[in-house]
Amino acid sequence: MTWLDGLVGKAVVVKFGGNAMLNSDLVADFAEDISIMRKLGIGVVVVHGGGPQISAALDAVGIEPEFVDGLRVTTQQALPIIREVLMEEISKPLAALISETGENAIALNGITEDLFLAEVTRPDLGSVGEVFAVRDGFLRELLAKGIVPVISSIAPDEDGRLVNVNADLAAASVAAALEAQELIFLTDVDGLYENYSDKSSLRSTITVSELEELLPSLEKGMIPKVSAAITASFAGVRSVRIINGSISHSIQKLNENPNGFGTKVER
Repeated sequence: MTWLDGLVGKAVVVKFGGNAMLNSDLVADFAEDISIMRKLGIGVVVVHGGGPQISAALDAVGIEPEFVDGLRVTTQQALPIIREVLMEEISKPLAALISETGENAIALNGITEDLFLAEVTRPDLGSVGEVFAVRDGFLRELLAKGIVPVISSIAPDEDGRLVNVNADLAAASVAAALEAQELIFLTDVDGLYENYSDKSSLRSTITVSELEELLPSLEKGMIPKVSAAITASFAGVRSVRIINGSISHSIQKLNENPNGFGTKVER
């Protein structure tokens, strides 16, 4: 039995991100991988970011990107632009690609059907926060119908104001709400390095407690991912993986070598 065979009938959340989203061939490969999972009977939810596309759109209107601890500083002026870019340039095209494989997919964000409720948790970053409620019943209905939700993480707060939520953290919230079997982060590197400058420090497995110890010393871009992995693990998600999404058909590669491709986070 393969790794994917063990996920049949289960929910899996896949966070799609990084520069792979700028490569049309890799995006098509990813859509095919998601289709393969669906055809096996796996309930798949895709959550995505869009850092490069957002930066380009904001630069076009004279808003310079600024990051703290790997998170984007976000003004209310920038939020409508971010929402539009994520939905029109990423969510809808990706859902269309998945649908072209013969599976059903739908583009959503945190506003759609009141999917997310968020709160600002980093006022030093502007309108940046975290999801604290997920309408999981709506997602479960979609999965039961064989539909792949493709979600961007702009979300409203209790007063209806938009909040920019890091996609890694949003993916962890979705995985926790669905009691997912797996949460998979696709990124631009081969997994988690204890020391990024030392490629021999790549970990094939790591415990949550080890992750917590490593967190302060990690590269800034990896901090949200690792924080999300820790959150999801404590929330009961069975397995969290960090794999290289810039490799063609990375999920199929994971299926071929589940213990040696990327990093697996264990309780």
